[in-house]
Order: sequence, then structure tokens, then C-alpha cells
Amino acid sequence: MSLPGAEELFRRTGQASETADPTVDLPTRNTANGQRPRHAQVPGPRRSSGRVKHDEKMTVYVTADELIELEHARLRLRREFGAGVDRGRVVREAIAIALADLETRGSESDLVRRLTGS
Repeated sequence: MSLPGAEELFRRTGQASETADPTVDLPTRNTANGQRPRHAQVPGPRRSSGRVKHDEKMTVYVTADELIELEHARLRLRREFGAGVDRGRVVREAIAIALADLETRGSESDLVRRLTGS
């Protein structure tokens, strides 16, 4: 088993302004003066935030099997496709894919079908 070195653990991930997705608006607090609501988007493809400093956190509980499957997917991405990413990045990309599908296909999206059982 190989562990990452200090350079990998402590490398800069870039400034949010340099790498943030330009198609996503930052949350706004006041929509009365014509600003977009928090959920509004600039037209364009949805993408995950990628490798930037993340200020928000959420906890998601998964089963041991789901965690193992996620780790297997991460290792496959690295082995077969040369994508050295962490589990958080995989999860953020999956969220971006699910939200883009919901936005594009609405009630026909995979997310709606899985969550409603239809």
C-alpha cells in the first residue's frame, strides 16, 4: 500500500476565483431588487466545483458496501482512466450529473424515477 507524500497532502488547490465554475451563480440574499434567487443558474452545462477549497460541509451516511463500491470506483477511475481523484470529488461529480439530469429531463430524470419508484 502506498501513501501520499507531504507534497500531495499539503498542495495548493487554487483560489476559488481561479477555478470556480463560471456557469453557477453565488448565492444571493436579496431577490427583491431583481437579483436571481439562490437556485438560479446561468445557462450552460452543470459541473461540480472540482478541486477548490470547499467552505460548506454535509454529512452523508452510507453502508459499508456502498463505501467499498465508492472506493472501488475511485480506484478504477485511477487505474483505467488515469483520474487520480478522492471520494469527495467522485461524489461531487455524481451530484452534478444527477442535478443536470433533473434540470434537463425533469420528471423523466433518473433521480426522480429512483426516488419516486416510478
